[in-house]
Amino acid sequence: MDEIDANLPSKKDQTYVYTDEILNNDENEALRTITDVELVLDKINVMSSEEAIRILKDAIVEHDSDINFSSETMDRIKLLVLGPEHYKKPPDEYEFDLRAEAALIAYYSPYPEVRSVTDPFDDVNMTCESIRVYVLAIIWTIIGTGVSQFFAFRKPSITITSAVIQLFLYPCGKAWELVVPRWKFKLFGQEVSLNPGPWTLKEQMLATLMVNVANGGTYVTKENIMTQKLSIYYNTDVALGYEFLMNFSSQFFGFGFAGMLRRWVVYPVKAIWPTVLPTLALNRALLAKEKKTNINGWTISRYPFFLIVFVGSFLYFWLPDYLFQALSTFNWMTWIAPKNFTLAIITGSSLGLGFNPITSFDWNIINYSYCMTIPFYSYVQRHIGMTLGGMVVIALYWTNYKWCAYLPINTNDLRDHFNKSYNVTRVLTNHVLDEEKYQAYSPPYYSAGFMVTYGTYFVMYPFSMIYILLREWRPIRDSFIGFTQALRRKSKGQVYDHYHDAHSVMMRSYKEVPDWWYLVLMLLSFVFGVIAVETYKSNTETPVYGIVVTILASVSFLVPFTIVRASTGYSLSISVLAEMIAGFMFPGNGTANLILKCYGAEADSQAESFASDQKMSHYAKIPPRAMYRGQLVTTFFQCIVSIGVVQWQMYNIHDLCAADQPDRFTCPGLKTIYSASVMWGVIGPMRTFQGIYTVFAWCFLAGAIMGPLFYLLWLKVPRTRKMQPLLVMAGFMSWAPYNLAYYTPGLYASSFFMYYIRRRYLAWWEKYNYVLSAALTAGVAFSAIIIFFSVQYEGKTVSWWGNTVISAGVDGGKGRQTRLELPEKGYFGLDPGTYP
Repeated sequence: MDEIDANLPSKKDQTYVYTDEILNNDENEALRTITDVELVLDKINVMSSEEAIRILKDAIVEHDSDINFSSETMDRIKLLVLGPEHYKKPPDEYEFDLRAEAALIAYYSPYPEVRSVTDPFDDVNMTCESIRVYVLAIIWTIIGTGVSQFFAFRKPSITITSAVIQLFLYPCGKAWELVVPRWKFKLFGQEVSLNPGPWTLKEQMLATLMVNVANGGTYVTKENIMTQKLSIYYNTDVALGYEFLMNFSSQFFGFGFAGMLRRWVVYPVKAIWPTVLPTLALNRALLAKEKKTNINGWTISRYPFFLIVFVGSFLYFWLPDYLFQALSTFNWMTWIAPKNFTLAIITGSSLGLGFNPITSFDWNIINYSYCMTIPFYSYVQRHIGMTLGGMVVIALYWTNYKWCAYLPINTNDLRDHFNKSYNVTRVLTNHVLDEEKYQAYSPPYYSAGFMVTYGTYFVMYPFSMIYILLREWRPIRDSFIGFTQALRRKSKGQVYDHYHDAHSVMMRSYKEVPDWWYLVLMLLSFVFGVIAVETYKSNTETPVYGIVVTILASVSFLVPFTIVRASTGYSLSISVLAEMIAGFMFPGNGTANLILKCYGAEADSQAESFASDQKMSHYAKIPPRAMYRGQLVTTFFQCIVSIGVVQWQMYNIHDLCAADQPDRFTCPGLKTIYSASVMWGVIGPMRTFQGIYTVFAWCFLAGAIMGPLFYLLWLKVPRTRKMQPLLVMAGFMSWAPYNLAYYTPGLYASSFFMYYIRRRYLAWWEKYNYVLSAALTAGVAFSAIIIFFSVQYEGKTVSWWGNTVISAGVDGGKGRQTRLELPEKGYFGLDPGTYP
């Protein structure tokens, strides 16, 4: 604490030290800035005990069931409210503790995670929306979208995350600051500088937000276009104009939804959005002045630390991705007896379920579910759900439920009754189901893993709607009233006036984006969609009213799903429900199912993404209108680039999406999309629910019953309030084609970094954790690009035991792949002509 004490008057030393502890910095770490502490200290000194007690009582009401609020802090607050006789400390310490806790909650944040990446003050004069921000954001949007779209069809996929791009924006911004002349010119009547001076925190954050919203390929290019065009799927000609219209329509639709969401998941304090905190942490790490301090023996600053880890990750990834691939798919238990089917099914990483304690040394797999970003409790509960789901998969498989033992246990590929990939073209006439052809061929069959995934989705939809509405009824109602009043122009003043936390108060300095801006954009996006389905009817075969119904259904689930993501970091999807709705409206039409799923699933996903960006801008004090303009621009470039990349892939990657594609471009996501469109579009939900898979209909009832029961448990048993049943369900929904091999390594990393290190070495965790994660991911992403274009694309392979052992046995696709062989009649299941 010597460095800190030297910067403060001696009369404040004792108070300062205590405040430092409250702010969750250990004794060896200097605070981020003296201003942070002095601001809180001033509030403590002027706050009355009565005001402090009122603030803490309000906090108890608001955060008592908050899964992100520290239980230790809550217990301390309750004792403080009861009075000094219950606190069991001297009166002077009680008074200070009382006011310190209240000041942190009212004038900073109730959450140490948020305090570690934000400031309790704002500089409204700091440069933010500049020419260089737009130029750099556009350039990195093109790079990020290109790379992410290119590797989207790889298993596992590779993405340049926003945090990674942020680390490359920084030197670009600094270079612009040093090299570009400081010329000024007029633009729309205002003086604009080509180089306004030092690259600022807000410029860095705005550029990051602009790239973040558009980083990666679009849903239309990653899912719809490929599924419609590839010969192994629907094999139809798709017009380029249709691709552009659908791309722009679906991407910009999310903006309108995000405007609606602000009052539910952006302004409220409890919506902390844990997944955005790493980006904020890196922003501060790169531009905030950093003193050389000793943190648990570590003195290296963040950026050199990033560069060292990045280089190490870049070099190391050559081993699991190219030179020694057994390090990536470490199915070592199957090496004991490669031909043992049961061993491969239970422990295998490819064919099997991945019940293996050590499954990978590949960061791309370890970090598949963002193990160093989402909260530890979120990861653990999801892993518990996946483990339980795996046991259900085993039970279904060994009892041959619905003939699933004739199929691979965990494939997301629909199969016919010959155990071949379902050929949908054999049952279509003019892209619509032909009953005669269908009865002569086969119904599609689900694997055991796929049944568990879909069955849980059907439990989750009614459960989430009931459970979240019961738990969060009051804030949902209040936010809805505020939204409707704003549309009717009855609500005066800033929207922030209704929120009194420190960050919302600071945001009152900036004009909010009016709700009607979002609604107009949503209307324009809808018009693009109408033009697409009406102009290119041969590509779509989708009536306009189908889009309207799907959007309305999507809106009904948008708020509860986004509330879950804002608090836990996990995103729920409406995609399966959208498939069902489309199937009921247009049975036999797989193309319509694809398009309506796009408007149901992608609009929700984009809305959640935009909402998380709005929360980041809320924390970073970015003017909302600047972010609105910037994100519109980069989303436009995202749409253009993603279409260009997918066109190149279609004609230049050999055997794209084939199961044995040598460079891992096996398209696991596309198989799921295609299978869903066949089952719920071509075959239709009525045949599914009333035919082979009647159990799916009962899953809806189970979810509707479980919702109120779990709410009563949450209400009556306070100890269960840290449990989030939707996270356990998310684990059940994570099967097919992925398995525990993709989640177990991350559990170890999450336990170490997000639990042990965070609890025991908080200062180290705050400074290095997110930088470490971003550096490892950046190294993998850029290494993968170099490896692909330098050796894999040229067909150069390394053939030795370390690369062949993973595919030498049953788990690698050699020999027996199903528990039961086909019966003597040559097929399993229902007889031809008797299909539902």
